[in-house]
Amino acid sequence: MKPKHIVISIAVVAVLAAGTVASVRWSQRDLVTVQTAKVIREDLTSIVTASGEIKPRNYINMGANAQGPITQLLIKEGDRVHKNQVVARIENTQASADVNAQKAAIASAEADSSAAEAGMKAQDDTIRTQEATLERYKNEQQRAKDFLDRYEQMWKEKLVSKQDYDTRKADYDSAAASVRENQARLEQMRSQRAQTLAQLNGAQRRVAQAQANLARLDNVLARFDVVAPIDGVVTNLPVRVGETVVPGIQNSAASTIMTIADMSLITAEVDVDETDIVNVELHQRATVSIDAIPNKTFTGHVIEIGNSAILRSSGVAASQSTTSSQEAKDFKVTVALDNPPEEIRPGLSATAKIVTAARGGALAIPIQALTVRTKGDLEAPAEGKANAQEALDPLKEKANKEELQGVFVVKDGKGEFRKVETGITGVADIEVTSGLEAGDTIVVGSYKVIRTMRNGARVKVDNRAGITDGKG
Repeated sequence: MKPKHIVISIAVVAVLAAGTVASVRWSQRDLVTVQTAKVIREDLTSIVTASGEIKPRNYINMGANAQGPITQLLIKEGDRVHKNQVVARIENTQASADVNAQKAAIASAEADSSAAEAGMKAQDDTIRTQEATLERYKNEQQRAKDFLDRYEQMWKEKLVSKQDYDTRKADYDSAAASVRENQARLEQMRSQRAQTLAQLNGAQRRVAQAQANLARLDNVLARFDVVAPIDGVVTNLPVRVGETVVPGIQNSAASTIMTIADMSLITAEVDVDETDIVNVELHQRATVSIDAIPNKTFTGHVIEIGNSAILRSSGVAASQSTTSSQEAKDFKVTVALDNPPEEIRPGLSATAKIVTAARGGALAIPIQALTVRTKGDLEAPAEGKANAQEALDPLKEKANKEELQGVFVVKDGKGEFRKVETGITGVADIEVTSGLEAGDTIVVGSYKVIRTMRNGARVKVDNRAGITDGKG
């Protein structure tokens, strides 16, 4: 073959090859390489994850109730204490002296009261004796009166002499005088008894008043003893012996002596994002992991949900902020631990995973398969004058901007957008309540493809690992 013919043959082959390649590329110009997965049924659990710290449910910051230097600390940080146990003492010299002086005053008043009471008893005995004496003299007076009446009648009848009558009259006058004398003596005794009774009442009132003052001074003295109000553990002890503490006044808090925590109920207080708080309810189960106790989780349940949003940057309640802010907010959620470990301490960092919902056999798809398209993106472009005018219709334009949530279903080599309704969200999958059926093939990657893919685009399935580019 001549060299000229060889060159021509090579050129023809090259042209044919180039045409073939160009034809293949032209036929694949709209072909999109995708990754797919099947719609399946599985058990889904929706979990809200939040971080916070371990706190006792009930703790008390004990402030000073009296002013003075601390003379004794009867416990140390970490000790367990019991309710009504004295844990510290403040210098109480003046208060103790006041109590002792008042006790002495009570003893003096009680002695006066006892003396008055003893005097009354003696006077009562004397009065009873005098009453008996007076009664005896009254009887003698009555007997003398009876004799006098008979002798007076007999004297009138000239049966007795005037001397006998005068003798009986003298006896009667003597008896009457004795009655008057003893009556006067009895009245005097009763008057003295009334005076003694007044003295006794006064002494008893002084005793009652002194006892009331003692109760007040005892209360003042008791404030110098710091007493544990609950059973618990001393978690904070910021003072030392010799330091002066002061009680709280109108606009100033009292000196904090210690914090006692009730460790019978331990909680994890976590900050839940505002987008998740609507799914959290009381009594929902949770698992708690503690940074200081690795490789272990602890069960619990939600016992309290905060109603006030807290600014994430400052930790201040949004309602208390003086400036309007669009920053992220959290809500406090308290999870009670069912069986906290003995080595747990308040303040440890913790993470709670709260189970907000669960579905058995739910129709589920990977979360990344979900995408959003506007209604206008899914319709064919307007053609002709009528369609152009319709596209300019404000109502139609507004309808075209409506966003639809859905997935791309692979069918007959094309990716068709299908609107779906979703339910609970798991760790990596989400429940589909309508729009799909088990076994449907959907596009799950790559992210770039799902974000830019058009409805009805031709697709090429390549589920090899590492495929990230959406173009074939």
